[in-house]
Amino acid sequence: MSERVKRLGTISLIALGLIWALAAATLSAPAMVGGALAAGWVLMPMILFASLSRPRLRYALVVPGSLVGIALLAICIGWLPDAPLAAIGWWLITVGVLIGSVMGLWFWYRLVPVPGWLDDPYAGGRWAVITLHVALIVAGLGLAALPLLS
Repeated sequence: MSERVKRLGTISLIALGLIWALAAATLSAPAMVGGALAAGWVLMPMILFASLSRPRLRYALVVPGSLVGIALLAICIGWLPDAPLAAIGWWLITVGVLIGSVMGLWFWYRLVPVPGWLDDPYAGGRWAVITLHVALIVAGLGLAALPLLS
């Protein structure tokens, strides 16, 4: 489990940092939205790495997950760029992050039972959902970054 937590901490440090930087560079969202993204970027890996020695801290992951998810929904509702592909990119990022949030709530907190075909960390179904989560975010980052190229 510790290797998965380390990997997730490192990936969240990079991915959430890219999302925050992209929002800051390309959107005119209010400071509160950028602040929520930045707070999520700092808190998510910090909590994950701290949870290596104190596993109960993982329950606090709902805080950065909520900050980022709500900020991304706010972007999609009120501050999407005019460029259609960039706007689609922000929606893809949002859906990808929300899928990750649901997976975290479901797999880590066990609010409802996880079926056996998803419960094993190496199960094909679980990796399919993880792949979808990552692919949506990566594709979204690429599309949302297009305004930086022009």
